Amino acid sequence: MNLGEQRLTGDHGPDAEDPVLMSGGELLTVAEVSAMLRVSKMTIYRMVHSGEMTHVRVGRSFRIPADAVRRILGRRNIGHLGP
Repeated sequence: MNLGEQRLTGDHGPDAEDPVLMSGGELLTVAEVSAMLRVSKMTIYRMVHSGEMTHVRVGRSFRIPADAVRRILGRRNIGHLGP
């Protein structure tokens, strides 16, 4: 399991408290995130697999918390404010 990955499997039990899901945050698809960041889906998959982007695995699909996308956008905006 990658650093940013949280798996949704039956071994957590129905009462398990997943911090991403318990926060009530919105989960986005890879296609939605790629459109928001204006990068390819492959770039998002690379970020997920490298652990750069927090994600939840649902079956064979990935879902990315909206907060993770906001953090990425915040880091990118700060990086462009340099001298």
